[in-house]
Amino acid sequence: MTGFRGIRFVMDLIERFKSKRESLTGSESDKQQQEVTTTTTLAVMKRHKWPLVLGIGAIALTGAITFAGHQYVEAGMVNVYHVMLNDQEIGIVSDNKIIDEYKQNRPSEVQQNFPDVHMVLETNGITYRAERAYSVKSDDEAVIASLNTLLIPKPTGVELKVDGKMVAIVKDQTTAELILEQVREPFKPKGKQSTKVAALSASMGEDISTAPSELDKVEFIQQVDKVEIPIDPKELAKPEDVVKKLQTGNVQPAKYTVVEGDCVSCIAKKLGISKQFIYDNNPGIQDDKLKIGNQLDVTVLQPTLSVKTTERIIKNQEIQYDTEYVKDDSMRVGIVQPISAGKNGLKKVTIQVTKVDGLMKDEKLIDEEIIDKPVTAKVKKGTKVIQGEGTGKFAWPVVSPSISSTFGVRWGKLHKGIDITGNKNIMAADNGKVIETGYKSDYGNYVIINHLNGYETLYGHMSKVTTSEGTIVEKGDKIGIMGSTGDSTGVHLHFEVHNSGELQNPLKYLNR
Repeated sequence: MTGFRGIRFVMDLIERFKSKRESLTGSESDKQQQEVTTTTTLAVMKRHKWPLVLGIGAIALTGAITFAGHQYVEAGMVNVYHVMLNDQEIGIVSDNKIIDEYKQNRPSEVQQNFPDVHMVLETNGITYRAERAYSVKSDDEAVIASLNTLLIPKPTGVELKVDGKMVAIVKDQTTAELILEQVREPFKPKGKQSTKVAALSASMGEDISTAPSELDKVEFIQQVDKVEIPIDPKELAKPEDVVKKLQTGNVQPAKYTVVEGDCVSCIAKKLGISKQFIYDNNPGIQDDKLKIGNQLDVTVLQPTLSVKTTERIIKNQEIQYDTEYVKDDSMRVGIVQPISAGKNGLKKVTIQVTKVDGLMKDEKLIDEEIIDKPVTAKVKKGTKVIQGEGTGKFAWPVVSPSISSTFGVRWGKLHKGIDITGNKNIMAADNGKVIETGYKSDYGNYVIINHLNGYETLYGHMSKVTTSEGTIVEKGDKIGIMGSTGDSTGVHLHFEVHNSGELQNPLKYLNR
């Protein structure tokens, strides 16, 4: 009690000092105030010595107790983290890194437990709130255990759709893309064109449908969608089964037995398929020769997903040199003498080929680049001109020509000329004499012109022939109208060049 009285005494003493100072008038000097204060303080302290000492001691003790209590509380303070799942608290952890690592690692841990199914674990709903509190207990293991119980992994898959129709459900996006790549792969060119550009043969030529090419573009004809959906793992399809279904449409094999009188085009018309299809499915067929009793593969696959490729074929093509005739009155008609030899030139041609599921659907000559210009030959000849004799230099038989099919082997068979589209009027490529007109199953309505200089040209698939046998024609004269008669898949002119009975590539004589 004495200590408390001392404290009370000290408080009263302070109040007295304040009252005494306030009682001094404003006219008193600072010195007087100091003297009064000092005198009063010494008198009071002397009179009340022990109560003052006890009061000061009590104040010191109270401060010590307060400081010690603060230190004790501070020692018990900890940083903790309240963990919430979808805004509902599920526990307290000691370190926020525990939750960060859980959100990062838990999905992959779950996936390892289900290697055959794509599992999705949503961890976005996990949040935490930091707090500094006194003597709060955390339980890291309990929180992790609760999260493992509350977060349920969901099996998901990718629904593969073609033109809006579901084909199969596969494991994930990666699996779906691998399947689509397996469907594309067989139709990509097997090798790029070498640095040294190959030359097109002047006679047979190379099969452009199988020639080395550079891929410009590969795409699916149908619309393909890959949609992630929740699934029952039992719904997953095997990737190899999906590839087969996309490539074949699950069509069963079909065979055709050759009978007497059959030919490739006859069978194609009978079954409603193309000759190209028969050649591709039966590579053993050569020059349309069939044996009675042979079985042909005529399985018409119906791919669920068709692959379209656009490819470029770059080839070197010879350019036939021209011949300049120098007339000589001293020489008889038909007598020629060489003055200087000619030399063939060389051009690089670029052909764009479009294929669907590996079958050539379209070809187009898109560029020509002259590498070496031909050297014109000079020949001395008699002055008497034979009517109908050609100049040896051919003009395009069609105005505004566009080549839709080049010269060469197609599906095991030689395409003997080039197919040209453009203006429908067909003209003689050089001076000459019409030696044959008529109709054949392969050429349709056709005309053959003898140019009386070793060259002959043939014009096929006409809708109408406007000349007749024995007619002398000049270069540019109209001889017929373009059509699609005979073995033709569309309106065009089939144009052939022969020299001394040997088949030639017309591109050797025609330049843009």
